[in-house]
Amino acid sequence: MGRVVVISTGGTIASRSDGNGYTAQARGREILAALTRPGEPPVQVVDLFTVNSANLTTAHQLTLLRTVHDVLADETVGGVVVTHGTDTMEESAFLLDLHHHDRRPVVFTGAQRPLEDPGGDARRNLHDALLAATTLSGLGVTVAFDGLLHAARGTVKIQTVANSAFADPSGRRIGVFQPDRILLEGRPARSEPLRLPDPGAPTPRVDAVMHHCDGDPLLLQAAVAAGAQGVVLIGTGAGNATPAMAGAVARAVSAGVLVALTTRVPAGPVTPLYGNGGAVDLIAAGAVPAGTLRAGQARTAVLAAALATRDPAERTTILRRILDPVPTPVRTPATGVRPVSTAQASSAQH
Repeated sequence: MGRVVVISTGGTIASRSDGNGYTAQARGREILAALTRPGEPPVQVVDLFTVNSANLTTAHQLTLLRTVHDVLADETVGGVVVTHGTDTMEESAFLLDLHHHDRRPVVFTGAQRPLEDPGGDARRNLHDALLAATTLSGLGVTVAFDGLLHAARGTVKIQTVANSAFADPSGRRIGVFQPDRILLEGRPARSEPLRLPDPGAPTPRVDAVMHHCDGDPLLLQAAVAAGAQGVVLIGTGAGNATPAMAGAVARAVSAGVLVALTTRVPAGPVTPLYGNGGAVDLIAAGAVPAGTLRAGQARTAVLAAALATRDPAERTTILRRILDPVPTPVRTPATGVRPVSTAQASSAQH
């Protein structure tokens, strides 16, 4: 499969206590030295940056995107592992997946407990990610965490501190790790990969606004006034707000702002059921329903569309394509990957 490149970006897996909480401090080589097991394949380490992922910017994410692309330009590379903080892993992984044209795997992992914790989860997660990076093919970008393999699309952080940090609340995982193989349960739906954003292109501002009781259009209007090229409206229920919010959405869209509609409910799709400011009116006003993508990944989808072109109509078309993925075709799994039935997979959970 070729050699594996580990790209280190910081996060809890790189964190130590500084007397005022944990902060990302360890470089990639320190992480690998502390966590790899005897017999694991040698890897090349790229120390990209060392930051807590809550502090990541779009500029960081675009640097990571281009770095992965540059690494995979080397045909001797078989796969990539990205060690990343859990707070925004769902956003970075999805952004990379939206632009990933290669069949070789890119696997995100991290930890919920810091590097110095002897009983932490970092070693197991890294081991699983390295296994995935040497055996998978054609699945796009994935997340290896707590013994499970997830597709980048739809996978979000569901636990603040527990080891079982990630899942797709509206879908299911795609694999289960065993000591030396992956039980592959399915293949993710993916949209057609986008071309890489132009280097040096300005980073568009994309904001998120949540509706709630007494919610009004003030913050949405403020985002537009601040220069937002995209806004994610986080509605209630199946994607609902108020008539005043629907009016604000219509004005934003007419001004060339790309608006996506998601929901603050943990699972289920945005669905146009209600009028009087509900999803029926918001979609009629120009908001693009985000399906089952939640706020962070809906924002990433809007960001990717805004990076792809400056034309508002083209941005809307691209966003709709992003939000309407198709299942990838089933192919013979790579060596070390064994597909199983749902019943077999259920018995293999841990």
